[in-house]
Amino acid sequence: MQLDLTGKTALVTASTAGIGHGIAHGLAAAGARVVVNGRSQASVDAALATLRQALPNATLLGAAADLSDAAGVDTLLAALPAIDILVNNAGIFGPQDFFETDDGTWDHYWQTNVMSGVRLSRALLPGMVERGWGRVLFLSSESARNIPADMIHYGVTKTALLGLSRGLAKRVAGSGVTVNAVLPGPTLSDGFAAMMEDERARTGKSLEVLGREFVMANRPTSVIQRAATVEEVANMVVYLASPQASATSGAALRVDGGVVDDIV
Repeated sequence: MQLDLTGKTALVTASTAGIGHGIAHGLAAAGARVVVNGRSQASVDAALATLRQALPNATLLGAAADLSDAAGVDTLLAALPAIDILVNNAGIFGPQDFFETDDGTWDHYWQTNVMSGVRLSRALLPGMVERGWGRVLFLSSESARNIPADMIHYGVTKTALLGLSRGLAKRVAGSGVTVNAVLPGPTLSDGFAAMMEDERARTGKSLEVLGREFVMANRPTSVIQRAATVEEVANMVVYLASPQASATSGAALRVDGGVVDDIV
C-alpha cells in the first residue's frame, strides 16, 4: 500500500515533540505539506530543523501558538493556509487526586484538551466540506476507556474527544470528509522519557526496558506487553489521513497494545 498525500496540507497541533512530532514526520514523509505547531517560536524552529534534516525534500511550515485558550487558536488560524488534514494532538496530562483537583485545573485541561479541537474543527471543517475532501483526527487515549483513578480530570477530557469525533463525523456525513479518534496507550514519547529520566539514571536501564516494566506494572492487560513507539502511533494517523482510509469515519481506533480488555 502506497500512502501518498502529495498536494494535501496538514496541521498537526503540538507537533514539536513526542507523538505530534512523529505524526508530522509521517505525514511529511508521505508527501503532505505540514504545518508544525508549538507554544513557542523557539520550539517550532527546533522541530522544523529536525524535520528538515530528516526529510530535506519536505514542505514544512511553522506556526507558534498556545492553544489553551481561544486567543491562541485565533492566532494559529490567522497563520494557516487552507488545511486538508487536521490532527488535533494538543493536550496536557498529569496525575492529581480527584479531591485535590480544583475548578481551575479542570478548566485548563478542558480548554487545552477539548476546546482546542472544538475551535479548530469549527473553523477548518467547513472548508474541507466545501472542497469535498478532508480528514480530522483527534488524539484521544486508552485512558478515555480505562479512566485512571489518579488522572480522572485527564481521562474525562479524552472520553469527551470520542463523543466529539463521532458527532462531527455524523455532522459531515456524505461530504467526503472523515473524522476519527486515535487512542494510544503507553508510548515511548518524549514525555515518557522525561518521566523516566531519574529511573534511567538510577538503574541504567534503557527506555524500552523501563517502558516494558511500566506497562506490566500499570497496564497488565497489555497484549503486546510493552510500550508502543511514537512511529507505531504515527503510522495509524498517517493511514487514517490517507485516501485509502476513505471508508473509516466516526471510529475510535486503538493503538494501545490491547490494554483495553474488550473485543470491540
